[in-house]
Amino acid sequence: MLPDYRVRQRDELLEINRLITEELDLGVVLARILRVATQLLSSHAGLVALHEDSPSGAAGTSSGWRIAASHGIRSEFLRELDPLLSDIPDHGDPARFALPEVNRRLQRMTRAASMGLLDGVGLPLIARGVVVGVIFVFRSYQGSYSTEDRRLLQSFASQAAIAVSNASLYTQVNRQNQYLDAILESSADGILLLDPQHRIQRFNRACARLTGYSPDEVVGRRQEDVLRWLRREPGPTLEEAEADGWPLSPQATLYLEGDLLRRDGGVVSLGITFAPTLSPEGRLVSIIANLRDITRFREAEELKSTFISVVSHELRTPVALIKGYVGTLRRDDAKWDPAVVRDSLAVIEEEADHLASLIDDLLDASRLQAGALALDLAEIPLPPLLERLAERFRTQSNSHAFTTDVPSDLPVVRADEQRLTQVVTNLLSNAVKYSPPGSEIHLRAQAKPAEVVVCVSDRGSGIDPADAPHIFDRFFRSRDVARNTKGAGLGLYLAKAIIEAHGGRIWVDPRIRQGARLCFSVPRA
Repeated sequence: MLPDYRVRQRDELLEINRLITEELDLGVVLARILRVATQLLSSHAGLVALHEDSPSGAAGTSSGWRIAASHGIRSEFLRELDPLLSDIPDHGDPARFALPEVNRRLQRMTRAASMGLLDGVGLPLIARGVVVGVIFVFRSYQGSYSTEDRRLLQSFASQAAIAVSNASLYTQVNRQNQYLDAILESSADGILLLDPQHRIQRFNRACARLTGYSPDEVVGRRQEDVLRWLRREPGPTLEEAEADGWPLSPQATLYLEGDLLRRDGGVVSLGITFAPTLSPEGRLVSIIANLRDITRFREAEELKSTFISVVSHELRTPVALIKGYVGTLRRDDAKWDPAVVRDSLAVIEEEADHLASLIDDLLDASRLQAGALALDLAEIPLPPLLERLAERFRTQSNSHAFTTDVPSDLPVVRADEQRLTQVVTNLLSNAVKYSPPGSEIHLRAQAKPAEVVVCVSDRGSGIDPADAPHIFDRFFRSRDVARNTKGAGLGLYLAKAIIEAHGGRIWVDPRIRQGARLCFSVPRA
């Protein structure tokens, strides 16, 4: 039968062992170990100092010792000990170099504080073959520690080393989880984690932004209840793919694309990639879904389709007219009057000019996209420029009345004359194109404190308020306009780019109720 003190040692070690498995707070465990060790060894006080690596800038890491727990030691004594231990070098081998010095300094400090009446003993904390700290106890009376005392203290040192190792592993795992969480939450793409039953386990910020749902609203729900398609590209859903045997390997992915319904009733274009996580036995553990906003890709595809449609249509008409007139004039079985030849050549010339204008606009749009639309700036008086353009249109169009209101004392502007001519010509051409014959087109300029404003007004059908925000977009043409008039939808797009390159602005005047008025401003020189 074990003596009472042996039974107590056993019970205390078992209790500490249980505490190590249940308590995550290292300080609580070490404090309990110290209290029991000092009591069972008839000691007065004790401490645990841990050996730690800490960042030291560009040089890497530096090692140091800190007091992690103490029992029966006054705070002023601990304040003396901390700097005494922090500067002990270990030369990469704390067991060989640092530990003896720690023991020596603690012994010296103990005897100095007690005038040689107290004694102490320290043993290393070794976890996985590495010294992680030291446990040191002080005896309140003279007399050396026996071999049995040291064996018992070693038991407590081993328990403390296990606690320190567990705490270190827990900290590493926790930091790794925090790091992975930070990556997940900072991803620009939506990432959600599904269990094998398609229930949502994780839902990052990008998912919330794309779908309009918060993580609290969706975690635990099936993904089919959250990811609801308004329209989807052909292909199997996740459920249909799994029914056909997906996934067959860890590399298998499933891609879905379409328009997804948001929580607020809006729509977002998404591409979703599902990738499985399999166990070593091939069992499905989870599914990772990556959500990417493809709205801009869709817009680019639509823009490309619009470009092909508009350009092919705009090119086909003049080419067909030119080919038709040239084929007619070349017939060997007909003699044409000079007047017919002149009219035919005039049509050919007009359509060739139209083709050249379209090509110039396309080149300008390409230069603009590449950031190569250069300006040749100079100080320009606007009145003669605007009057000259109005007169040119008077001679070219007898079916419209052109009026001007351009003060002769307008301030000089700093601009590219050729590009400014291109803008005004475009606005006057549009006014001619969309105004009924016999109506008036008015060109007006006005000086402001910091800019000169130029406006072109017509008496046409006007601009639909719903179309007003888009008329300066590339290739934009309303359905009615596209059906009744020719054009590629590049003129106003280029006009806006040119004016903004000058530091000005261009807009539709919303106050006009009959017809339309488009204005632009250029900063004064």
